[in-house]
Amino acid sequence: MMDNSVAGHTAEDKQEVASGTTNGLPTLKLSTIFALTFGFFGVNMAFSLQSSQMGRIFQTLGANPNNLGWFFILPPLAGMVIQPLIGKYSDKTWTKFGRRMPYLLIAGPIGAIVLILLPNAGSFGFGYGSLAALLFGAIATLFMDLTSNACMQPYKMIIGDMVNEDQKDMAWSWQQSFSNLGGVIATIAPFALTMFGVANTAPKGEVPLTVKISYYAAAAILLLSSLYTVFSVHEYDPKTYSDYHGISLEEEQKKSPSFMELLRTAPKQFWEISVVQFFEWFAVMYLWTYSTGAIAKNVWNTTDASSAGYQAAGNWYGVLFCIQSVASVVFGIFLAKSKPSQRKLWYRVGALVGAVGFMSIYFIHDQWLLILSFLLIGVNNLTMNTQPFSLLTESLNGKNEGAYLGLFNCSICLPQIVASIASFAIFPLVGHSMPTMLFVAGISLVLASLSVSLIHSSFDKK
Repeated sequence: MMDNSVAGHTAEDKQEVASGTTNGLPTLKLSTIFALTFGFFGVNMAFSLQSSQMGRIFQTLGANPNNLGWFFILPPLAGMVIQPLIGKYSDKTWTKFGRRMPYLLIAGPIGAIVLILLPNAGSFGFGYGSLAALLFGAIATLFMDLTSNACMQPYKMIIGDMVNEDQKDMAWSWQQSFSNLGGVIATIAPFALTMFGVANTAPKGEVPLTVKISYYAAAAILLLSSLYTVFSVHEYDPKTYSDYHGISLEEEQKKSPSFMELLRTAPKQFWEISVVQFFEWFAVMYLWTYSTGAIAKNVWNTTDASSAGYQAAGNWYGVLFCIQSVASVVFGIFLAKSKPSQRKLWYRVGALVGAVGFMSIYFIHDQWLLILSFLLIGVNNLTMNTQPFSLLTESLNGKNEGAYLGLFNCSICLPQIVASIASFAIFPLVGHSMPTMLFVAGISLVLASLSVSLIHSSFDKK
């Protein structure tokens, strides 16, 4: 749907644009960039709980550690399907709320409902280790990831739609900083609730109350932050968008090409960055899957998921994930001031720093020393979630930008699927050692850093 009479800028809306334009797009006020990026706070609460607690939840339900990879395949599969579809169809959708925001308006409430259901997978009487309990958890996880991805994609696309090159690094950094702040709240919650006396253990097969309350809080914040963004962001109408991006309105209104055609004509940077993304997200999948077990083994000397020590390790991983997020926020403040010509440098440095953090976990048996590991991982977390998108969007011209960003998400999801499948061979090969799996992930990040050299940036010196 396209209608020039809706989603346009009124006189009041235009006050959100600061004077001057850069590279075709106007220079936005900081309050506008805040509205464009703040919603990631709620989205990442959902993703952070998934990242920090999903392995714990499924092992609490009775999943065999050898089979954890199967449960972690579902989220990236969801991302590979939903984000390209939202990107492609939102490029041609216009309503009174704009073209990206309607998807967020639908996905936010559904995501909140699923967040409430997921931690209760073991509370419906299915039985410890039963197929029904694990299947319920798997389906709830799938739907949680579908809705979280549907919420995430509009936030990514709106930066390409509205933010110029001079402000783009700042916008991506702000978005990632809000994302990390959401992660801080989500991942510290079980630990904090335990300190306040909330039960951190539960009957065998059930998820502790600390985790359940954390999910309930994430549901509320995801819903409220999504609604805030929907009603605060005023997207450009079709004509204004076309003028700012230097494309004709007729061209913008043409039927969008197929996914195969888009891939065939994708800029070379799309594929070059995807190589780096493969090694980055291969590593991150193992961080999500094996960190709780690795910490439990190295620090608490247990592999029993129902033990107090294992649940304490799950809480401590939440704290470490929080520390990782804080490190990302702090480093993001610094990176927001960097120049476009430095994007590849920081992408490479972040991967190397992250590799040291991952590998160090293998050697550390003191819970407090693990803080250093996750500070380093936090630096990589920031660069891998900002620099690829800045490098990609600098090579796009505004046409089919949402579709390309959706397809680019496959470079995040596919390596997670490959990592999950590969784990069935790698995990037995390393003696079923979860700490060793994180060392393997560190090697993957070294390869990611080396692969940055493949990328051709518009700001490379000729």
